[in-house]
Amino acid sequence: MNNSEAKPKNTRLLKRFVPYYKKYSKTLILDLLCAALTTVCELVLPQIVKSITGAATTDLASLTVSFIIKCTLVYLVLRIIDALAYNYMATVGHVMGTRIETDMRRDFFDHLQKLSFSYFDNTKVGSLMSRLTSDLFDVTEFAHHCPEEFFIAGIKIIGSFIILCMTNIPLTLITFSIIPVMIVVLVPVNHKMRAGFKESRKTIAILNSQIEDSLLGIHEVKSYANENIEKGKFEEGNLSFLSIKKQVYRYMGTFQSSTRFFDGLSYIVVVCAGALFMKSGAITPADFVAYLLYVTTLLTSVRRIVEFAEQFQRGMTGIERFCEIMDIEPDIKDIKGAKVLENVRGEIVMDDITFGYGDDDTKVISNLTLNIKAGENIALVGPSGGGKTTLCSLLPRFYDLDSGRITIDGEDITKLTLESLRRNIGVVNQNVYLFSSTVRENIAYGKPGATDEEIRAAAKLAGADEFIEKLPEGYDTYVGERGVKLSGGQKQRISIARVFLKNPPILILDEATSALDNESERLVQSSLEKLARGRTVITIAHRLTTIKNADRIIVLDESGIVEEGAHDELVADGGMYSELYKLYSC
Repeated sequence: MNNSEAKPKNTRLLKRFVPYYKKYSKTLILDLLCAALTTVCELVLPQIVKSITGAATTDLASLTVSFIIKCTLVYLVLRIIDALAYNYMATVGHVMGTRIETDMRRDFFDHLQKLSFSYFDNTKVGSLMSRLTSDLFDVTEFAHHCPEEFFIAGIKIIGSFIILCMTNIPLTLITFSIIPVMIVVLVPVNHKMRAGFKESRKTIAILNSQIEDSLLGIHEVKSYANENIEKGKFEEGNLSFLSIKKQVYRYMGTFQSSTRFFDGLSYIVVVCAGALFMKSGAITPADFVAYLLYVTTLLTSVRRIVEFAEQFQRGMTGIERFCEIMDIEPDIKDIKGAKVLENVRGEIVMDDITFGYGDDDTKVISNLTLNIKAGENIALVGPSGGGKTTLCSLLPRFYDLDSGRITIDGEDITKLTLESLRRNIGVVNQNVYLFSSTVRENIAYGKPGATDEEIRAAAKLAGADEFIEKLPEGYDTYVGERGVKLSGGQKQRISIARVFLKNPPILILDEATSALDNESERLVQSSLEKLARGRTVITIAHRLTTIKNADRIIVLDESGIVEEGAHDELVADGGMYSELYKLYSC
């Protein structure tokens, strides 16, 4: 990125970031006031030294003990003020930065909750975790130090320039002439450093995703004895990160060594030029000593700004990566004036619907029409790839149709609020997801704020209460990562209890028993039959014996609906369902 591109980009990012200061404007103003006080204290010291040196070189008799004590007391008072102001900056100022980081992380997480399945289908969770955590860590320091450092540097540079000009204008112009040269040399290196920081963020995010994959799949890794393969993949990513970090540190080394060079160059120019001016009588020894102290203050300010450039670039990289996600518009959201779905009977109409996942032009569902009566229990069967799960994902608007429309009780689902739509649809999947918390909390997820009696009642209906009571801590038993401490049947019954608690009028059962053993399937199937009563139910099943009692069975393949009817009718017809049933029975 060249200079002309970087400036507008930085300005644009800062405009996005500055509103986060609004809540903390009083803290920020006090912080900058304290920064001004510390700066003033620092600028006064050379004047005290100048007064003492002037007295010593022009009128030694005036350098009395009383005068020295007064100068000392003035400086001590200033130092006390400086210490108190700095303490505020280091504590309250840092807390302000942390609060801003917290606000940004909250906004980031809230935005992630709005994004649709299609976004998460194509994004690694580890990458998002990196943006949500480590990227925003750097924003804390940036939020605190950025206004502070530039404000202090501005006061010092302007103040030093005015005082130095009052002392000797030609010498001041010579001193400041080095600064533009330093900027020309350091700015390109600074931009390369920023690009390196951004690349390192991307690489560590990829590495985090890989680590997450490996650790979450640790059972598979060990069962296939593929630890060395995982080590190899990790080593490749780790070395890639090392390579980028090495390049970043090379730029940092160039940046900092160049800073030190110009620092030393400025000093020697001031000393040599000042000596010549002092020899010619254009500057007094006392003024020259004070001048050197102000130049030290000036160069310290420039050095701090230069050194802050690394932190600045880290912060800007974090803000940039934050904005990249915040700028992603959710492709599924409530339309203006969306209605709340209430008093649901459960009549569903899928009218000439077509859908594809967008990766290519292939359509998973094409021109399909299906009417489901309120309270009807239908089953979807057919070969893999026929669109059964996709069809069920379209009903809660996990994805939006390419064409056609779906209605519930005559209401187009795209005109309903997502929250009310999904609140009225319960889903029991084959792969149950349990959160890393207790049994109680996992069941209560179906109805936040549910009472203990409601949770236990839901567990009893799901046939889960008996085994839960036998757990070490009953309902307060920790289930482990993704419910690893429970069996498949136990996890499934907890998920069913969760849906019982939600009590939705429409129910989707997506191969809810296909991964279970016979005994677990029998228990879960019994729970599902209780759950299905009085609801509109859509069941996806490979085990056809589990849907024999469905009101209607829909047979799907890639071309759409090929058969529909009751179990006995379809078996008697000798079509696809009959063949699938015979195959399963064998």
